[in-house]
Amino acid sequence: MDSHTVLYGVIGDPIRHSKSPIMMNRAFRETGINGIYTAFHITGDRLGDFVAGVRAMGIRGVNVTIPHKLEIMPLLDEIDESAQAIGAVNTIVNTDGHLTGYNTDGLGYVRSLKEEAKSDLAGANVLIIGAGGATRGILYALAREGVGSITISNRTVARAEELADAFRALVPSIRAIGQEELQEACGLHDIIINTTSLGMYPNVEATPIDSAWLKPDTVASDLIYNPLTTRFLAEAEERGCRIHGGLGMFIYQGAYAFEYWTGRPAPVAAMRETVLEALLAK
Repeated sequence: MDSHTVLYGVIGDPIRHSKSPIMMNRAFRETGINGIYTAFHITGDRLGDFVAGVRAMGIRGVNVTIPHKLEIMPLLDEIDESAQAIGAVNTIVNTDGHLTGYNTDGLGYVRSLKEEAKSDLAGANVLIIGAGGATRGILYALAREGVGSITISNRTVARAEELADAFRALVPSIRAIGQEELQEACGLHDIIINTTSLGMYPNVEATPIDSAWLKPDTVASDLIYNPLTTRFLAEAEERGCRIHGGLGMFIYQGAYAFEYWTGRPAPVAAMRETVLEALLAK
């Protein structure tokens, strides 16, 4: 660090569990960029103060995580077209005080899913469990892959319906269901994605569905990367499903953010290695 070091960071509430700082600082070291990346615990009532601080301090780039992906949007100067369509921002680029919001969640997720589980998503019938901020980016990215249909299941059906309505122009065959219809839905879809926090460390015994509902050869996907294999995925694998964890999405959403900030290719292999080391060292 010196007087030329450029500052980057991630905000959330909570945030201390985040592996983004070790991953992104490894990326800066690997590429020889004089940057440092840290985590900021920002509560909702201080979001405006933080954004003012980004401008004042010249913080070059910020990642945004739960629960600020929607609330941050009105505080920025510009929203990228895809982030506007998604309705959520997870990456901010500061260009001389002009703050632009992007969304790399969906891009990162689909790249990982295609590499690790299902290379062609065209025509696939997808069931998404959960209707939070990350779901929006995934919906947008899946729509661009030409999936056949999407079903969203959420405890609060109204929230799932709101999402379905927002994306109907991109995916005409999209619908919302409640949890009472979830068992039947599991048998009708090619890909089942858990976007909830059920099963995340330290509550590793939690699972979004009963594994008995799964049919063999379904792709079971989880956004959680800690643990690397959730109970949902472990049980799905026992049922003969192909499984896909959240590590790839986490790596790639960070890689795309790095590229927005620096204009340089992200050192993906080094980023993955660092996060894996941290997770396996626990």
